[in-house]
Amino acid sequence: MNPLARIRRDRPAPAPDPDTAGADTAGTAGTGRTAAAASQWRLIWWRFKRHRLAMASSAVIGLLVFVAVFCEFVAPTTPGHYSAEHTHAPPQALHVVDTRDGFDLGLYVHGYRSTRDEETLAREYTVDESVKIPVGFFVEGRPYELWGVIPADTHLIGPTDPDQRVYLLGADRNGRDMLSRIVYGTRVSLSIGLAGVAVSFVLGVVLGGISGYFGGRIDTAIQRVIEFTMSIPTIPLWMGLSAAVPREWSALQTYFAITVILSLIGWTDLARVVRGRFLSLREEDFVLAARLDGCGRARIIRRHMLPSFTSHIVASLTLAIPLMILAETALSFLGLGLQPPVVSWGVLMQEAQNIHSIANAPWTLLPGVAVTVAVLALNFAGDGIRDSADPYQ
Repeated sequence: MNPLARIRRDRPAPAPDPDTAGADTAGTAGTGRTAAAASQWRLIWWRFKRHRLAMASSAVIGLLVFVAVFCEFVAPTTPGHYSAEHTHAPPQALHVVDTRDGFDLGLYVHGYRSTRDEETLAREYTVDESVKIPVGFFVEGRPYELWGVIPADTHLIGPTDPDQRVYLLGADRNGRDMLSRIVYGTRVSLSIGLAGVAVSFVLGVVLGGISGYFGGRIDTAIQRVIEFTMSIPTIPLWMGLSAAVPREWSALQTYFAITVILSLIGWTDLARVVRGRFLSLREEDFVLAARLDGCGRARIIRRHMLPSFTSHIVASLTLAIPLMILAETALSFLGLGLQPPVVSWGVLMQEAQNIHSIANAPWTLLPGVAVTVAVLALNFAGDGIRDSADPYQ
C-alpha cells in the first residue's frame, strides 16, 4: 500500500469549528452549503440565533410591533371611552375557573362596589363577588376604524357584553381604560422612534460620509456643526425647538414637528461613527482599485464603502431607537411634546406628575413600565446584532 494513502487513512478527522458546526446543522441542513460558502448576513443570523437574550428581546419587539400596527383591534375599547362612575378604578383580577356554582370554566372578572368617603370625598372601590362579568376573545365592542380606513367593532379581548366595562389595568382620573390607552400609545411612541431614526440615519450617513470621504474644509465645517449641536444642553434645546411649534397646529402637524426635532438632535453620533469609518476605508486597496477602474465617487461610496460596515450601521440604528422613544417620552412628560388628545406613553405619564394620583392610583405609572420594556428589548436586541456582526468576536 502506498505510504501516503495509509497516512491519509489513519489521520484523525479535524474537529468541527464550534462557531460554524451548529450553523451548518441548523441553517444549511439538506442544502450542502457550508459556513465557508455562506453570505455575511447568513453568518450574522447564525450567530444571532445563539444569543438567547437577543432572541427573546426580538420576540418582545415583534409583539410590540404587532400591537402598534393593530392597536385598534388589540385594545379592549377606544382610548377616549370614559365613565365618570369609574374614576381611578383599580385593576380587576382576571379569573379562569368559577367554583362557586359548580365548575364553570371561562374568563371573567368581578364587578366593583364603589362608595364615597365622607371626609375626603374620594371614591373607594371594593370587589363585588356577586357580580360576574364574562371576558372573551374576538368579542364585539366599541366601533373603530382600523388604520383610520377599515370600519370594524371586533376586539381581541374584552367583555362579552358590550355594555359592560372591564379595567384589567385600572382606569385613569376620567374613567378611561389604561390598557387600551397604553396599547394605542404604543403606535405613536414606536412610530416616532422609527421615523426619527430614519431621518437621523439619512442625515448621519450623508453628512458623515461626505465629511470622511472628502476631508479638508468640508470635513472641518461639518465637524464644527456637529460639535456645536452636541455642546448645547439637551433639555434647553428641546424647550427652544418645542416652543417654536405653534399651539394651534393639529395633532398630525405636531407629531411631524416632534419627529423633526428628535431627528435634528439625534444624527450627530451616527455622523461621527460614519466619518471615522470613511476615513479608515478611503485608504484601503479595494477603494483605490475601484477608483482606478473608473468608478465615480458616488458609486464608490454606495457600492464599495457603505456595504463594508452596513452591519455596524444596523446595530447603531437599533440602539438609537430607544433613545428616540425616551426623548419623545421626556418631551411629552415635560409638556413640551405631544399633548392630549394624542395618546402616547409620554402623554400618559403626565398624570404621574400628580403625587395624589400616584398615591391613590399607582397603576397610572404603568406607561413607564411599557417604556422600560421597549427600551430594554431594543437595547438587548441591538447588543445581539452588534456581537453577531463583529468579525472579531
